[in-house]
Amino acid sequence: MCLAIPGKIISISGEDIYTRTGDVSFSGLVTTVSLALVPEAKENNYVIVHAGFAINLLDEEEALATLANLDDLKSAQD
Repeated sequence: MCLAIPGKIISISGEDIYTRTGDVSFSGLVTTVSLALVPEAKENNYVIVHAGFAINLLDEEEALATLANLDDLKSAQD
């Protein structure tokens, strides 16, 4: 099973499309991910991240809805 999580790009480093990375916030937890697969990504965009790679851009409304659903699942588990 694969799991990809939406996150918000808060900063981008590098100019080469193959090696540039972004600091991505996942509800406050920030990690660095590769942006090689989404060369059009910009700061404040939402991306889907799997295994350390941003694999797709995501519309903000859809990203926030997905994050809300994940919060609901967490609340139900508690």
